[in-house]
Amino acid sequence: MTRFVDAGAVLAGWVGLGMALTVGVSFLLVIPIEPAYWYLAIPGGLLIGYYANQRSDRRAGPWSRIMANAIYAGVITALTWAILLLAVKAIFFVADDGYRDVSQGGSLECTVGADCVYARYLDEGRGDELELEGVTDTASFTGFYWAQQLQTAGLLVVFVMGGAIGGGLLYGILRPRQRAGPTAAPGATPPGG
Repeated sequence: MTRFVDAGAVLAGWVGLGMALTVGVSFLLVIPIEPAYWYLAIPGGLLIGYYANQRSDRRAGPWSRIMANAIYAGVITALTWAILLLAVKAIFFVADDGYRDVSQGGSLECTVGADCVYARYLDEGRGDELELEGVTDTASFTGFYWAQQLQTAGLLVVFVMGGAIGGGLLYGILRPRQRAGPTAAPGATPPGG
């Protein structure tokens, strides 16, 4: 047991990191369904907040310790969730070469990176929307794009942390009670009887 959190919560933080990596690789790279990554943020937080206390076998003790365990594991999980999203976005932002299927008109005419991402937004008919935001060239688009991605990552941190706090609260309410001393089986004769 550490001074601020239980040893089980430290381990749960590592489990949360692994869970975030697994979900991220699954739904951002292997089967790119970004909404699934969003939808799993709150349940992932709930699981890790609960697990931090279950792993610590926190049957008794103050609520502050239960919540500290949940928050610690939630912070590790939430930061991993957000950083992974930003890393994947960065890879695709820097490496975009404008490729499109022939059925969509072939590759876009652009320079690899931000210029191609900007060209995709324009090709999707989002030019008017971007102009309303003050985006008129690749440089202004880059600032706009990363501001959006940082906002998105911040929301994911809030969702995972909210879930982790909820998981800690659930554990505190539903936790197993302190183990009683040894009990006699029903119908057994007491010692000396």
